[in-house]
Amino acid sequence: MLSLPSPAVSLRVAGELAARMRPGALIVETSTVNPADMWRMRDECGKRQVRVIDAAILSGVQQMYEGRSTLLVGGSDEDVALASPVLDALSRSQVRLGPVGSGMAAKVINNAVAHAVMVVLVEAGAMAAATGVPGKTMASLLAGPDAGLTRPLTHRFAERILNGDYEGGMPTEAARKDSLLALELARDSGVPLFATQAAHTVYEIALASGFARDDYASIARLWERWTGRAFPEYRG
Repeated sequence: MLSLPSPAVSLRVAGELAARMRPGALIVETSTVNPADMWRMRDECGKRQVRVIDAAILSGVQQMYEGRSTLLVGGSDEDVALASPVLDALSRSQVRLGPVGSGMAAKVINNAVAHAVMVVLVEAGAMAAATGVPGKTMASLLAGPDAGLTRPLTHRFAERILNGDYEGGMPTEAARKDSLLALELARDSGVPLFATQAAHTVYEIALASGFARDDYASIARLWERWTGRAFPEYRG
């Protein structure tokens, strides 16, 4: 099992280990790396007939210490089964994603959300402080099921985007108006914005693309155009 500080170090160590391991042996990568790093490791170790899976750790140090961590697992069914006694000892919660690299993809995407949301929350906290809204009150508000932190995931992403449903709801032009109000509030309060400012650009593009009266979850259509992939294809 590997837990190392960078993809380059993981690849080097895996190669050194594979040269000393028996054919059919297995390396479990828990370090946070990209899918392409896992594929390189799989190909390099495969030359020695050593197998590889990824088991990304979706938790902090304390959860790992207490055996409460969640593992995001990618690899063949046979290889995951071989590793299961060790994975079960590490974690009572495992999410099976798909082939090698898929666990790491989910981990990196999750971290991207966490880090971006962290910036948005700090910006929100700065605006709250500048306008006299108590921080604890703001935190409690955002934690609610219908507030700005939760509902975009539970309703707009899970229920609308993954089903391609953009009829009714809050129109994109209204979301653009609210986003503009936030920019104005920050300007008037002297609060620098980065993530919120960048996000506003998407609503301007969406309006220019004809999504004004669709639910604002329809901004997903922009990424469908840009990537050539439809979100509903990824429904579980």
